[in-house]
Amino acid sequence: MATILQVFVAILGIIWFLVIAHVVVSWLVNFQVLNLRQPLVSQIWYALNKLVEPIYRPIRRFLPDLGGIDLAPLVVLLILFFLRQLVSNYYYAYSF
Repeated sequence: MATILQVFVAILGIIWFLVIAHVVVSWLVNFQVLNLRQPLVSQIWYALNKLVEPIYRPIRRFLPDLGGIDLAPLVVLLILFFLRQLVSNYYYAYSF
């Protein structure tokens, strides 16, 4: 059971990293530090969008429209934090 929980926490960590990377790259693109006309930047941006959009889409349905502000990454990070804490509390509570 511990191995399954460790794999689940590792998957949560990977998703956490992808969301943070997507947020940072989106800021860099929006502030024109990175240019999407460069092939490498464009590929990284496309890959990150393909990976995180399925996670953001259900959350965006419930969030109000705030114009140019997207709160879906923040909500995803809060959910990931909650799940990670839940799993760790479960693991430590029932490991003895």
